[in-house]
Amino acid sequence: MRLWHTAAKTLARFDDPNLVSHAGLIPAVRLAQNIGLEDLAGRHVRVAAKVGANPGLKIGSLVAGMVAGADTIDGMDLLRHGAIPATIGGIRAPSTLGSFLRAFDHGNVRQLAAVHRRVLVELATRIPLLPGADTLVFVDVDSVQRRVYGGTKQGAAFGHAKIASKSLLVRGLNVLAATVSTPRAAPVVAAARLRGGNAGSARGAATLVTEAINTARHAGATGLIVVRADSAFYAGAFVAACRHNGARFSITVRMDPKVKRAIASIPDDAWTAIKYPNAIYDEQTGEWISDAQIAKVPYTAFAAKPAHRTDGELIVRRVKRLNPKNAPQGQGELFATYRYHAVFTNSPFALVQAESDHRGHAIVDQVFADLIDGPWAHLPSSAFNANAAWVQLAVTAHALTRALGVLASTRHALARGATIRAELVQVAARPARSGRDSITWHLPQNWPWQDAWLNAFDATHRAPPAVAA
Repeated sequence: MRLWHTAAKTLARFDDPNLVSHAGLIPAVRLAQNIGLEDLAGRHVRVAAKVGANPGLKIGSLVAGMVAGADTIDGMDLLRHGAIPATIGGIRAPSTLGSFLRAFDHGNVRQLAAVHRRVLVELATRIPLLPGADTLVFVDVDSVQRRVYGGTKQGAAFGHAKIASKSLLVRGLNVLAATVSTPRAAPVVAAARLRGGNAGSARGAATLVTEAINTARHAGATGLIVVRADSAFYAGAFVAACRHNGARFSITVRMDPKVKRAIASIPDDAWTAIKYPNAIYDEQTGEWISDAQIAKVPYTAFAAKPAHRTDGELIVRRVKRLNPKNAPQGQGELFATYRYHAVFTNSPFALVQAESDHRGHAIVDQVFADLIDGPWAHLPSSAFNANAAWVQLAVTAHALTRALGVLASTRHALARGATIRAELVQVAARPARSGRDSITWHLPQNWPWQDAWLNAFDATHRAPPAVAA
């Protein structure tokens, strides 16, 4: 790769007032306008301070900046260049947006959460954001520790975080979130809350899962809802919240003595081999030869509290313990020993499908990675409520970005946020005006994803064809 121009004769100037570097904001902002994002924010968010005027415009600016890739308050300056101010009205300076966020209290953060729920419902109503929601929906609940630096961050404390598959104590703030997905759709965040860094994973999880289930219902989840979570959420209040809201549950359990006794009661002939990584299919027996086997056994959890007592099943996966380093050379296996992993569930599916569906809970980590690669890269304020508001705005921007991908193509509907930004949002364009209110956007010739971009543009700027009577 080489440049064709001589370095000494190459100049650069930032002097073009008629150029836009993030042309994907055009369909994205139009989509936000179509669902009434600013109107929703203006109706539901009431910030008492003087800087709380025009909350709809300021929230719209923050969400648009996050869609474009801003991950700090100063990064919102990317909205104020070239022809964007002449194209998108109501853009506010980063200093104004920072003052606005710092004026938030806990009630205002909850108001933003209410706006996000309504935005998600509007998106799901207008576009196929959650295809198959009338049959099966998964709600995945998990928490993530976001590391912060400096001694002025309110609420920062040491909590557990996984880094390179190791659990470490990290100083930061903790985000609890619930995502909604279907077997055919990428997940979107239904509810999120920022908590102190030393908050236990299950704190507030019962009310959050109630909020997520209700949001999923309003977004078109008329079919079966299955809530998935890891062992940190194995608690009577959390399971009771799932049951009371009409959802099934699938939760990893801790290996306490009661669970171990239930596993020990499983007969040897009840174990079923499953297709697992590196498994080999034996054509003679018609079975998978694998180190993984699964079985189920009836189980009653939380029997000590009648209000939380729940009947269900333990789905147990066992894997052979292999430790060749300690085995003497030439010594064969005297008897098999296993590692056990148990899941407490009332899933209506057959054993193999129920176990496979639970392992799909890992998809929530992909959502966290997506957000950390975007607006969650930083929690930019020293004020806790400002950071909590930032978290809420980020999940709204994530939903809007996901909706833009759905409108663009089937590939972008499942793509990561970074891919959508790189291929659909961060593309240069130049507006050509003709007449009073007629604009033609000129984008790079032979842009590899031009068809997808035009799909999103047409879907947000052209009314759907009328249905014949």
